[in-house]
Amino acid sequence: MENVLSVAIGAGFGLVGAVFGAWFTARRQDRMWLREQKLKAGVGFNTAVAQLIDYLRDTRVSDDGAGGNELAGRMQEARSALYLLCADDTVDLADALARRVWSSRPSEGRDDRRAEHRETLDLLRRFTQQLRREIAET
Repeated sequence: MENVLSVAIGAGFGLVGAVFGAWFTARRQDRMWLREQKLKAGVGFNTAVAQLIDYLRDTRVSDDGAGGNELAGRMQEARSALYLLCADDTVDLADALARRVWSSRPSEGRDDRRAEHRETLDLLRRFTQQLRREIAET
């Protein structure tokens, strides 16, 4: 009887260990998946924003680049992913950046518009830093 009890206790501990191990592994995989999705959305958003900034600043993109509507579509798609995946602080910066990009006008050599362009780039840097922090905490 004593042997059966020892075996049952050992099996119970083994089962508990297996359940906790599976739970921890699943949790780690979920965090890695979330981190990867945030990274993909952030890269897509940053790329589209940077290209759109260049497009709106100069009212042109390189000959093989996408047009303004396609760039705006990519930015919105990536921003939607950020809405679903990221914390409010990151989403707020993405919104502010998108609004800022849409209010951009061609610089045409004017100092005030160059200053606006620099402020937009600064906001892009702040967004990128916030996203980095969030991804690191995931």
